[in-house]
Amino acid sequence: MIGARAHEGQTRKSGEPYITHPVAVARILAELGMDAETIIAAILHDTLEDTALSAAEITDTFSVTVAELVDGVTKLDKVRFRSRQEAAAESFRKMLLAMARDLRVILIKLADRLHNMRTLGSMEPEARRRIARETLDIYAPIAQRLGMNRFRLELQDLGFRSLYPDRHRIIAGRIRTVLGNRREAMLRIEEALNARLDAEGIGHRVGSRIKSPYSIYSKMQSDNRSFAQVMDVYGFRVVVADVRDCYHALGAVHALYKPLDGRFKDFIAIPKVNGYQSLHTVLFGPFGAPIEIQIRTEDMDAVAERGVAAHWVYKTDAPANSAQSRAREWVSGLVDRETQTPSSLEFIENVKVDLFPDEVYLFTPRGEIMSLPRNATALDFAYAVHTDVGDHAVAARADKKLIPLRTPLTSGQTVEIVTAPSAAPTPQWLDWVVSSRARTAIRHHLKRLQHEDAVDFGHRMLDRALDEVESSLEAIPRDVLDRYLGEQKYKRLEELLADIALGNRVAEAVAGQLLVARGEHPHAVRARKSEKILISGTERGVLSFGNCCHPLPGDEIMGYLSAGKGIVVHRMECPNVPEFRKHPERCVEIAWAPDVQGDYRVELRIEVSNKPGVLAQVAAAVADTGSNIENVEYKERDLSTASLLFTIEVRDRRHLAHVMRGVRRLQVVTGVKRYPV
Repeated sequence: MIGARAHEGQTRKSGEPYITHPVAVARILAELGMDAETIIAAILHDTLEDTALSAAEITDTFSVTVAELVDGVTKLDKVRFRSRQEAAAESFRKMLLAMARDLRVILIKLADRLHNMRTLGSMEPEARRRIARETLDIYAPIAQRLGMNRFRLELQDLGFRSLYPDRHRIIAGRIRTVLGNRREAMLRIEEALNARLDAEGIGHRVGSRIKSPYSIYSKMQSDNRSFAQVMDVYGFRVVVADVRDCYHALGAVHALYKPLDGRFKDFIAIPKVNGYQSLHTVLFGPFGAPIEIQIRTEDMDAVAERGVAAHWVYKTDAPANSAQSRAREWVSGLVDRETQTPSSLEFIENVKVDLFPDEVYLFTPRGEIMSLPRNATALDFAYAVHTDVGDHAVAARADKKLIPLRTPLTSGQTVEIVTAPSAAPTPQWLDWVVSSRARTAIRHHLKRLQHEDAVDFGHRMLDRALDEVESSLEAIPRDVLDRYLGEQKYKRLEELLADIALGNRVAEAVAGQLLVARGEHPHAVRARKSEKILISGTERGVLSFGNCCHPLPGDEIMGYLSAGKGIVVHRMECPNVPEFRKHPERCVEIAWAPDVQGDYRVELRIEVSNKPGVLAQVAAAVADTGSNIENVEYKERDLSTASLLFTIEVRDRRHLAHVMRGVRRLQVVTGVKRYPV
């Protein structure tokens, strides 16, 4: 056999021949009913990484598809990365993108991880903990996202046992004790359910459900509940022939035991994002503890257990099951986001966000159902509709009630997004979203905006530097400019201009180099002082404003180039300016343009009488002047007086003066001054 020959002489940590591992992985996939190509790829899945066998040989012997499947699960160990974390992220990114082409890649990887977890005992303790943590954080959630609950439960249990062996042993022991004590009660409930369903003429099978040690531990941690509180419930599953029988069985069990109000969920009409379908209901049982019942068809049960692997369909005319269809939609979305996310670590973080176990189900005005991660906001919904809708969103209506974009949504709401052509993403929007789709789209827009601003501002800076030596960018011949860009490793002029604005290149130095490239000596031309560069406040992608002095339109200002960050604007009165002047090549002569836009942060130090209600009075006075309050803190305080530091937003110095006058009118205020002075 090719796999056995390729791995000949190799052994696992346990001492067994290495080929036992790929054969075990293939057996796991065979038990799922996977096709021959998947089984072959499973046997060969480590050959490209660990043996001399090549992709061309696999293609010649089997097929291009098998070679692609093997390549999809192969790590990038032969590529050098800055850290183990980055290498793992890039390998995982490669696997997920291969999965977008063929879902079988992730099935092989999950089977590989499952067998590795089953045989983890031979690894060193540190490696066991690292692999177990990765399994709980990444692979078990992916199995859940693909609807593969059987895989998920075993991965979680094995990961929990390796990461916290004592906790696993204690909880598993207590589960056995509780189930032993409850055996008679569970049999009586099961008999009652069978009798009622038989009386209704419903063909069925009933089985009890037992929580795993990991799920119990997770609920104890997340809900701050005791073991007894988590286990104080009886769980049963009813499997019937068709959807009509599901609802018939629901009525039957509700007639047997009273349902608890608000505890019914219909995942048949509205399937979970991973394709899971079932009816969930909670009943008031005869022994004082609630009874959780899941009702589903045989097909739904297969999908719930095996997810995308249930009734495996790949490139045939037969329809895929709901788990496969939804999984393909998900991985297609991953590909779209991958093109906007250059960093592997950032991409993996976005994928982790996408693996939320809980979802909210929402309706569009047309009645379409959309699923979003738990705690999703109206802005997440806007980006789920379309990127253009998200980019231009200004507000939303939830059940026809107007709400801000940052408002979290709850299942069942009908949501409509209000847009405006002038609206655009801001950095603050990143704090309002939880979905990776929204986060990626916002970051992409902000990076593009920063690049456009940087190119424009860099152009103005270089023009000014060339003007000082009585030249201009237009005066540099195109062939001279192209040669200079090539020597400096720039593909386009825009890249050079952006680097100038971001502080990575000094405009005056570039101007001198361009003159030299043109055959002139920069000192041969008598330098003259050019006009200052005017800023309008819209260049937020490349400009920032110093927190040390909080400059406002109307202040005398200067710019200081900070490498990689762009220009930081400071007031001339800023105490740091003398230090900046020691580096004249990084100082930029700037001034406010006549058409300044936007709001600017400033701090006010307000001295007040220390009386009840003073803070509310001052805050109201600030708000009455049309200023937004960002933060308030006490700087000093004694029995009779207090010093408050307000961080507010104003349009310019005139607006600030209006705010200060409004505050000074208050009888409780003894002094107001801009801070720092």
